[in-house]
Amino acid sequence: MTKLYELPSPFENETGTILLHEPAWARAGELRAQLLDESYPKPFVVDDGKSRFLYFNVRLMQSEMSLKAPNDLAIRYTQKMMAFLLFQPRPKRIVLIGLGGGSLIKFCYHRMPGTQLTAVELDPNVIAFRDTFLLPADGPRLEILQADGAEFIAQAEKGIDVLLVDAFDKTGFAPSLANREFFENAFAKLAGNGVLVINLAGEKDTYAGLIGEAMHVFDDQVIVISVPDDGNHVLYAFKEHWFEPRWRWLHNYAKELRAKFGLDFPAFVHKMERSTKLGLARREALRGR
Repeated sequence: MTKLYELPSPFENETGTILLHEPAWARAGELRAQLLDESYPKPFVVDDGKSRFLYFNVRLMQSEMSLKAPNDLAIRYTQKMMAFLLFQPRPKRIVLIGLGGGSLIKFCYHRMPGTQLTAVELDPNVIAFRDTFLLPADGPRLEILQADGAEFIAQAEKGIDVLLVDAFDKTGFAPSLANREFFENAFAKLAGNGVLVINLAGEKDTYAGLIGEAMHVFDDQVIVISVPDDGNHVLYAFKEHWFEPRWRWLHNYAKELRAKFGLDFPAFVHKMERSTKLGLARREALRGR
């Protein structure tokens, strides 16, 4: 593990130690000033002794890892992204765009031993924190690539069972993914019953129109739910022709998944059914025009 530069947190609301990829001779005063005025150009980690948090700036937390339970999903929206298991319970191949602190990849790696996992991250400075967030090493089941997610999907082999997108920069949702071409490529590369899951966060205008593009490409087979705890929305798009959720069966199956994975799948399926009946995806799409 690379030795990190440690600095007492200069932030009022974030106590603990700041972890940076900087040489030992870097000047603490200059780094502190850059962190405070948000001119520090790289991601950084806050360690408060209980958890580690990945930030691009102190207003936009990217990831959280509990030191006591490093392979659990600490943030609510990441738990809700796992609701794809209601529809795709045994995925052979999952691709994640946007590594962050690696919470989703670690959860899938440890809980789904039969699944091949690829994480694609544009920023090498994010990947450089993989040891800090206790990610497993690359091996037969796991590959972490430094690449542009949109370019990767354009060139990927077909047959992805689940495509998870959790990709942000300092300003919000990754711009190379917020367009119809990305959705068309994603649709083409998903397996016949594949699922696309996207975390929508940050300023709404950074992903305005994105829900409408998803509905256009996926023939309106899109569910959007809110995550009030985090101020996010999660979008699920389904490739399967004539996709028709069997809600009564899913409510029962959700209890099995909760017992297996320890996540509140009954609440997820309730929220998804309610969102579908209220037409939330269409309303959000119209708002984005």
